[in-house]
Amino acid sequence: MTNVWPATIVQTCIIHLIRNTFRLTSRKYWDELKHDIKPIYTAVNAQAARAAFEDLAEKWGGRYPAVIRLWDNAWAEFIPFLDYDVEIRKVICSTNAIESLNARYRRAIKARGHFPNELAALKCLYLVTRSLDPTGAGRTRWTMRWKPALNAFAITFSDRFPAAETY
Repeated sequence: MTNVWPATIVQTCIIHLIRNTFRLTSRKYWDELKHDIKPIYTAVNAQAARAAFEDLAEKWGGRYPAVIRLWDNAWAEFIPFLDYDVEIRKVICSTNAIESLNARYRRAIKARGHFPNELAALKCLYLVTRSLDPTGAGRTRWTMRWKPALNAFAITFSDRFPAAETY
């Protein structure tokens, strides 16, 4: 991915990382474990997250070494998440919305089989995207929910975000 888009920041889905953590543990420890992993993904920076991870490893490493290995293997893709403001973190902590959209794209393309040209394929994807909110009624809710994140994106990525340009 970075060969095609060199400015890309690769980040793992935090929600999936947390879910996988609980899949590897006994239900009776979930509340205690939830309390112990929260300081990792809510840390102010990578150093604080690493310190919280070390505490987690010390406490749970003997009982659940697979959980420690899971977080350790994902660490390089996890820490870019910590560089963002809280508003951006709320938006990018999960890839569920992107995965849902990709599933709809795959379903639409599979149903049609083939396209005469690239423009026809793009039109199909455009129509699938538009069908998510055909009346535009959800746009108001979307705008209000995303305003803090959009402002944070405009500041963080001012060189790549068109809304950050001054007029």
